[in-house]
Amino acid sequence: MIASKQKASIKGGEFLIKETEASQVFIPEEFTEEQMMIAASSREFLEREIWPRLNEIDNAKSPALISSLMDKAGELGLLGTSVPEEYGGFGMNFNTSMLVAETTGAGHSFSVALSAHTGIGTLPIVYYGNEDQKSKYLPKLASGEWKAAYCLTEPDSGSDANSGKTKAKLTEDGKHYLLNGQKMWITNGGFADIYIVFAKIEENGQTDKNLSAFIVERSFEGITMNEPEHKMGIKGSDTRQIFFNDLKVPVENLLSERGNGFKIAVNILNIGRIKLGIAAVGGSKEVINNAVRYANERKQFKTAISQFGAIKHKLAEMALKVYTSETASYRAGQNIDDLIEDLKSQGMEDGPAKLKALEQFAIECAIMKVHGSEVLDYVVDEGVQVYGGMGYSADAPMDRSYRDARINRIFEGTNEINRMLVVDMLLKRAMKGELDLMGPAMAVAKEIMSIPDFNTEEEEGIFVAEKKVLRNLKKATLMVAGAAVQKFMMTLSDEQEILMNIADMAIEIYAAESVLLRVEKLIGIKGEEAVILQKQMALVYLHEAVEKINNAGRAAITSFADGDELRGMLMGLKRFTKIEPMNLKDARRQIADAMIAENKYIF
Repeated sequence: MIASKQKASIKGGEFLIKETEASQVFIPEEFTEEQMMIAASSREFLEREIWPRLNEIDNAKSPALISSLMDKAGELGLLGTSVPEEYGGFGMNFNTSMLVAETTGAGHSFSVALSAHTGIGTLPIVYYGNEDQKSKYLPKLASGEWKAAYCLTEPDSGSDANSGKTKAKLTEDGKHYLLNGQKMWITNGGFADIYIVFAKIEENGQTDKNLSAFIVERSFEGITMNEPEHKMGIKGSDTRQIFFNDLKVPVENLLSERGNGFKIAVNILNIGRIKLGIAAVGGSKEVINNAVRYANERKQFKTAISQFGAIKHKLAEMALKVYTSETASYRAGQNIDDLIEDLKSQGMEDGPAKLKALEQFAIECAIMKVHGSEVLDYVVDEGVQVYGGMGYSADAPMDRSYRDARINRIFEGTNEINRMLVVDMLLKRAMKGELDLMGPAMAVAKEIMSIPDFNTEEEEGIFVAEKKVLRNLKKATLMVAGAAVQKFMMTLSDEQEILMNIADMAIEIYAAESVLLRVEKLIGIKGEEAVILQKQMALVYLHEAVEKINNAGRAAITSFADGDELRGMLMGLKRFTKIEPMNLKDARRQIADAMIAENKYIF
C-alpha cells in the first residue's frame, strides 16, 4: 500500500502529543483479498500439520520433527515472507508479514521456531548483509533448506546484551576470526544451519566496547552444544546452550561493519517485539475459541455455563482486550510500511528505508510487545478459569496454552525493560528536538494552576466526548512525566518504578486511541448499526484505560511529590481522568452473547 503524505507525516511516539485522525490509521478490515488468502493458507497449515501433532511436538526426543515441519512451512512459502523476491522470498510488506505472524501465532512451539527463523535468524542478513552474503544465504533460508538461529544471550548478559563476553580474534593470516564463548537460550539451536552470532572483536590485547555480528555456518568446526533445555512451556521448541571453541569464521562472514552488532541486535529486536505482540493476538484468539466452545458445552445446574454472567464477563473481557491489541499492532505496522514507502520515494534504498522506519517506530514496537504479551497472559489465565477443574488438566487445551504463553513477557527483552525503553526513547527524542514533549508538558502544568474551562460548546462528530477523554489522558501522562523529569533530572533512570508507571499510562493511551479510531473508521465505512459490538468494545476498553491510567499516575505522583505539589498534581490527575459512566455489564454481555451464539471469537 503506497503511503499518502498525510500518513507518512506521522512520527513514532507522536501519538502522545498529537491527535490522530481515523483516516490516518490502517485497520484490519482493509486487508486485501490476497492478504486474507495468505492468512487463510497459514491457518490451514496449522490445522493440517501442527494442531493434530501438538503432543508429539512437545514430547519429541530430538529436533527432527520440528525441523521437518519447518521444511513443510518452507514449501508453503511461510519462511520467505520478508525475504526480497530476488533472493527467493515473497518480499511482503511489513503489515502482511505481521498478518502471517498473527495467524501462525496460534502454533505453540512451532510458532516460536518459525518466528525465530524468519525474524531474528534471517532478517539480520536481509537488512545488514552485503550482496554476496544475501545471495549465498537468503535463498536457502527462504526455502527452508537451511534453518536459522540467533545467538545473543549469554549466562551473564541478558537484558544488558552489550556486556557479552564472547570474543572474536583475527588469525595471523587475516583470513578468519576465531570465536570463543558461550551462548544460551538459543531457539532452533539444535537443528539450525546458520547462526547469527554476536561477539566482541579483540585486537592487540584490547576488546571492542561494542559487539560485532557474524554469520556462522553449522559446518564450521568448533561448535558444541548441550542437550535441549527443559522448560516450563514451549517444550517443543529446541532451546540450547551453544559453545564456540576456536571456531574459524571467514572474515567475509562479518555482518555489516565492525562494532555494529549492538545496533543490529537492537533494530532486529524492534521487529521481533511488534511481531511477538501480534503473534500473541493470534494465540489469544484460539484460546477464546476454545473457551467459548467449552462454555457452550459445559452444563452446571442444567444450564450451559456460557449463560452465567460471570462467564460472560470473562469472555467479553478476553475479546475486547484482544481486539484492541490487534488494532494497535496493525496501526503501528502500517505506520512502518508508510514510512518505508515515503523514504524510498525520496531515493533511499529498500534496506536502509526499512531500518529507518523500524527505528522511528521503536516506541510503538515496545508498546505492542508489552500489550500483546500481557493480553495473552490475561486470556490464558481466564481461559483456565472458564474451564474450571478441567482447565487444570493436562488433557485439556488450556494447560499448554497457559504454560506456553508465559515466555512472551520475557522474550525480546522483558516487559519491564520494554516499559523503561518506552519512556527512555520518548525522553531522548524530546532532548534531541525530534518530539516536542516539554512544550505540551509545560502547558499542562500551567493548566493545572488555572481555573477549569467549563465551556459547554459542543463539537460535532463521532466519539467527541471520548476524544476529549483521550486528550485529557495525554495531559495526565505529560503532567506526571514532566514533573518526574524536573524532580529527578539525570537520575530519573534510577527510578524504575516511576518509569514503568509512566510507560503504563502511555501504553493504555496508545491502545485506547487505536481502538476508538478503528471503530470510528468502521462506522464511516459500514454505518454505526453494523458495528455496535465493536463500539461497545472500544468504549469499555476506554473506561478501563482511564482507571488504569489514574492508578498508574497516582502511584507515580505519590512516589516523588509531597505537600502542595502532591495535592496539586493529584487534583490535576483527578481532573484529567474523568469519564462519563456507562453500563459496562450490559456492554460486556452483548459482546459475549454474540460470540456465544457463533460459538467462537468473531471480531
